[in-house]
Amino acid sequence: MTSMKEKFAKGELVLCMNLRLARTVDIAMVAKAGGYDALYVDMQHAPYSIETTSTICAAAIGIGIAPLVRVPALDNGQWMARVLDGGAQGVIVPDVGTRAHAEAVVKACRFPPLGGRSVMGLGPALGYRAVPLSELNPRLNAETAVIVMLETAEGIENAEAIAAVDGIDCLLIGSGDLTTDYGIPGQVDHPKLRAAYERVAAACKKHGRILGVGGIRHNVALQGELVTLGARFVIAGTDTNYVLAGAKADTEALRKIPLG
Repeated sequence: MTSMKEKFAKGELVLCMNLRLARTVDIAMVAKAGGYDALYVDMQHAPYSIETTSTICAAAIGIGIAPLVRVPALDNGQWMARVLDGGAQGVIVPDVGTRAHAEAVVKACRFPPLGGRSVMGLGPALGYRAVPLSELNPRLNAETAVIVMLETAEGIENAEAIAAVDGIDCLLIGSGDLTTDYGIPGQVDHPKLRAAYERVAAACKKHGRILGVGGIRHNVALQGELVTLGARFVIAGTDTNYVLAGAKADTEALRKIPLG
């Protein structure tokens, strides 16, 4: 089974589902059955506990879908380390605007010599298999995805400096927050946003990073343009929107039935 990072290395497209509603392990199976490569538990914008987050991550590993976690904003490294120890195969860090912030993220997520992550030992990430520490640390460094979100004008301005940080895998553009910061909230077709995509794409290409895009769910035309531009990590949908869309489709159809 091809892992998410193996797909990145091959230049293949990785589709990720955003979780804000689901609280049970079944969602990992649903995401897998729905054709997703990865899911991410959104601890930034949903009230997930660390226990629920880790349970979903462990279940995802078991069925072969990559579990990621978006940690809360202003994380000093505590949440990153905890979710990785709990089974996440990668972290998504919101609102990274400077090289120094990117370096701090790497320090929290990578074992030495790349970073300063504390060693846990046996854990769910490798199925609790006994692995010598000399092999464990480099293996987890290689298999962990470090994804930083660029969501402000500052982040876009510093995209190349952030992309140059060793240990960063992906620069993910948060389109909703970025358009808000630009003063054009929700205008995903605005030339200013397109220029931001192009700037980050160039930085990723120069430094061998993955371009990611989020905040444009269900806009397949724009997503297609960005994949052509080089995006290989796409947040394609959220569990909340899927439930709502299904509910609306059924109720609207039933409301159209003539009352006899």
